[in-house]
Amino acid sequence: MTMENKTEEIIRVEGVSFSYDGVPALLDVNLSVHRGDFLAIIGPNGSGKTTLLKIMVGLLKPGQGRVWLFGQPLEAFKQWHKIGYIQQKATNFDPIFPISVAEVIAASLNSVSRPVKPGRGQVRNKIMEALQTVGLETEAGRPMNSLSGGQQQRVLIARALSTEPEILLLDEPTTGIDYPSQENFYDLLGKLNKQKQLTIVLVTHDYGIVNRHVNRVACLNQKLVYHGEHSEFCQSDRFRELLHGGHHLISHRH
Repeated sequence: MTMENKTEEIIRVEGVSFSYDGVPALLDVNLSVHRGDFLAIIGPNGSGKTTLLKIMVGLLKPGQGRVWLFGQPLEAFKQWHKIGYIQQKATNFDPIFPISVAEVIAASLNSVSRPVKPGRGQVRNKIMEALQTVGLETEAGRPMNSLSGGQQQRVLIARALSTEPEILLLDEPTTGIDYPSQENFYDLLGKLNKQKQLTIVLVTHDYGIVNRHVNRVACLNQKLVYHGEHSEFCQSDRFRELLHGGHHLISHRH
């Protein structure tokens, strides 16, 4: 990837509003994500963060406004292999169903919308490459339900990476995972962003952990109350307000 591509707009949200049964969840949100960004979407519970992420990937249709993906209107976009999405509570695997780590990733590869499907040998290679990226190459044969929560999240990252996406969107990915595993998980995302230039959009309450990796912040409370550079956000009145509201927002970037 060339540096010239770094400013390419990958997602544009324009004038988006959304309601659940007449109750507003989002109000006139305008937001953009550019190639190479690591964007954290933060805000209080019920502020519309998950709703916004679902609208970005086409799981919800906005009541007003539009979304563009890679320069195309969302309703016309077909290249879904470019987008990796990890939903909230995605690690709730059935403890009885014996699916292996490799099978979780293979299911994604076999379902991806591409003109040419990968052959069996290619699937195996992509599985192992993805697991190697997340440090789990020795666990391909293990049942998913035997892994820790942190390991399961790494498998989900590997599954998303196996289709070679250009952007990864994650919704509260570390819910229920212990603090050391959270740190390791966010360090992995930071590595993918910096070394592989993977664009990342992350809905999170763990701002104090992830903030050393992000370069942009969107602070949401139905309306977008801040959208810009991380360094500017840390000096803003909005950040100081949030700081008093929860210790998880304490900045310890290093």
